[in-house]
Amino acid sequence: MVSGAGMGGAAVLRAPAFGTRTRPLQGRRATDIDLVVDLGSNLFSRRWWRGLGTLLLLCGTVAFLAPGFEPLAGGTPAPMGEVEAEQMEALAIAPLNTGSQTGLRMAETAAVEPLSQAPERPTVELFATFNRGDSVADLLQRAGAASNEAAAAARLIARAAPSGISPGTTIAVTLGQRLDGSSRLIERLSLRAGLALKVTVQRCAGGLELTRIPIAVDTTPLRIRGRVGDGLYWALRAAGVSQGAAADYLKALAGQIDVGSEVSPDDKFDLVIANSRAATGENVPGALLYAGLDRVGASDFQLMRWPVGGRMQWLEASGVGRQTSGMIYPVQGRITSGFGLRVHPILRFARMHKGIDFGAHWGSPIVAAADGQVLRAGWAGGYGQQVRLAHGGGIVTTYSHMSRIVAPAGSIVRQGELIGYVGSTGLSTGPHLHYEVYRDGVPVNPLGVRFASRAQLEGAELEAFRNRLRALLSVGVGG
Repeated sequence: MVSGAGMGGAAVLRAPAFGTRTRPLQGRRATDIDLVVDLGSNLFSRRWWRGLGTLLLLCGTVAFLAPGFEPLAGGTPAPMGEVEAEQMEALAIAPLNTGSQTGLRMAETAAVEPLSQAPERPTVELFATFNRGDSVADLLQRAGAASNEAAAAARLIARAAPSGISPGTTIAVTLGQRLDGSSRLIERLSLRAGLALKVTVQRCAGGLELTRIPIAVDTTPLRIRGRVGDGLYWALRAAGVSQGAAADYLKALAGQIDVGSEVSPDDKFDLVIANSRAATGENVPGALLYAGLDRVGASDFQLMRWPVGGRMQWLEASGVGRQTSGMIYPVQGRITSGFGLRVHPILRFARMHKGIDFGAHWGSPIVAAADGQVLRAGWAGGYGQQVRLAHGGGIVTTYSHMSRIVAPAGSIVRQGELIGYVGSTGLSTGPHLHYEVYRDGVPVNPLGVRFASRAQLEGAELEAFRNRLRALLSVGVGG
């Protein structure tokens, strides 16, 4: 700080050093008192000796005031008595090397009276699970019921549930008085005889009596919709469709399009599945009823299951059956002879070859080129073993020179279904399949045959089909 009349007569007052205190005397003079002395400078001077004395005094004061290093005195716990030790052991967790024994040991006292034999239990309650191949009578006998009691209960349950008990059903059994040996009377049993029925068998004055307890069941179908995304099958599974229903959906679409290449990620699937919901919470899914596909930039598909000719088929919304772009090859092999005029390899003269020949190994499987009914299956002269199929619309196919026939006459076969095996029966130079196609009785080139869409339903049946389709499409998503 600068003070005085002018810069020339100014006196400079320095700030006090660290550890010193300034005390004013008579308002004008100050005497410094050192609190901290640098013992590294001015050795053995008066100021140095005063600093050393101050340091020793401070150290002595600290040593005098510091506590000692001896252990602190503490209280001694009272000795634990026998009763307290027993309680401590019971409440504690013993180590594993001693068996981890915990809890109080129960021992008899003078109040205990020994018995010559154990008392008989008046009733026994247990649960049993009905497994595949089990009968109700056998299950009850294994549980301890008398044979005549088990047979009587089984007869009552059989009348209430003629279709049998499903495997996995749990039966609650209460057995009463012991008759002889280890068998007992049946006091009560209850089980789920079906989704809509629960039955109980109770002992009354006249013997065993059965009581039916009906359960309300909602049979509204379940509808599931969603986007195809990265894969149709996994999108179905992620939406909650069961493995079987997803496979049926893909099979239904496979009759219309190539599912692997003609379904885009933005397409939307639409399924209606039969479903039963019991009032008690059980849910039993059923068969796939409707298969739809909303396509982006292509025609949509609406297919519904409907009985045709005694068989369930996938029909389009118009009542048209499963359509294919044409027939499939009936056997794996190359074409060795085409359709048209040729020299017969055995008869050695020119004649019309009404079909095509496939070269294949003996025993190779032969499948139906399209859906149809077997008109004839057996020996056909020079054609050897032959199967003849009718496909509707005047189309007939024949499969000749078979070694063995699988499809019997009158049966219905689907496209790709096995009907026989390659052979060399009849007028044949070696194992092969002679395949012919007739349209209205006239042989045509099999390679040029295509099916045209045709309505399979008409009249009242077509109206019933369309009413059912409208009912399914009115179901909301999620049920």
